[in-house]
Amino acid sequence: MDTDFGNREIIDKIIRIKQDLGNQLLILTHHYQRREIVELGHHRGDSYALARRAAKDENARFIVFCGVGFMADSAAILAKENQVVQIPDPGAGCWLADMAQAAMVDKAWAQVIKITGKNAIMPMAYINSHAGVKALCGRHGGIVCTSSNAKKAFEWAFKQKGKLFFIPDEHLGRNTALAMDIPRNQILVWDPEKPLGGNSEQALKRAKVYLWKGSCSVHTKFFAEQVLSMRKTFPQAQVVVHPECTNEVVRLADDCGSTSFIDRYVTCAPPDSTIIVGTEINLIKRLAAEHPDKKILPLSDAFCPNMHKINLKNLLHTLENIGKTNVITLDDTVKKEAFIALSKMLDL
Repeated sequence: MDTDFGNREIIDKIIRIKQDLGNQLLILTHHYQRREIVELGHHRGDSYALARRAAKDENARFIVFCGVGFMADSAAILAKENQVVQIPDPGAGCWLADMAQAAMVDKAWAQVIKITGKNAIMPMAYINSHAGVKALCGRHGGIVCTSSNAKKAFEWAFKQKGKLFFIPDEHLGRNTALAMDIPRNQILVWDPEKPLGGNSEQALKRAKVYLWKGSCSVHTKFFAEQVLSMRKTFPQAQVVVHPECTNEVVRLADDCGSTSFIDRYVTCAPPDSTIIVGTEINLIKRLAAEHPDKKILPLSDAFCPNMHKINLKNLLHTLENIGKTNVITLDDTVKKEAFIALSKMLDL
């Protein structure tokens, strides 16, 4: 593990606590975490992989989630009664999730079903959403998805109902819908700041997919011009991007997928490959360090400040106060309803 002398003492303390707690402790780390945090975790992955890991663990009493708030919430929703979920920094939020507060979504849903009827449309929450939004989906027969399984979730939803309301990332929703050959004129954006989301009743009745007007502050920092420029500089390179990028960027890339997909894409590429990656910079730096036989370059230096809030000091503080500090607590009804929607996702 690369580190300076100042961090060595903290790292040693974390390792000792891990050893003392054994399988009572589960540290989950998202791909976007600092490299030293990822190396100290028991498991790393994207939102989907970590949600699955949290759901199936039978031994851990304490789950420490090194990621952002909605991820820790999901772990708490799926956790068993004897398990405690903690996050090293409760201030590690998510710009995208905050763009769809539960009260806003409840209001929008009420407007939509007045026009479509409740049996015509299915709510679907991206896992990058607050627990209350997931609860709405569970309450109305909907589902949660991640970027790993969005297509499967869309297919499941359309077997149940003719329309889909996808919340909150419009770009992941659009890219998924277009990949399924849904015509652009049957995809609309719901702007919560405008009456009927900025749409006419006729448009709402005609559309098949409604997309909440929301976006990731990291993945919307990538632009088509950047892809074209990098291709000019590195004509033999492959470009892989995350599906939260705009459709213009996705169409110009060679491939598109979740953070776990990108991890596998780089790992499986032959030696001497040049791969340009459009996602959060911490993952790209770690992949470059792990694959020195390949040239791994960022499409642009896109950084998530919330992911960066998790550090060695607050991880150690959490472990020294295991089960006591920064514990995730959720309303029982919200937890129960959100569990329904998350469980459907895992069943896929």
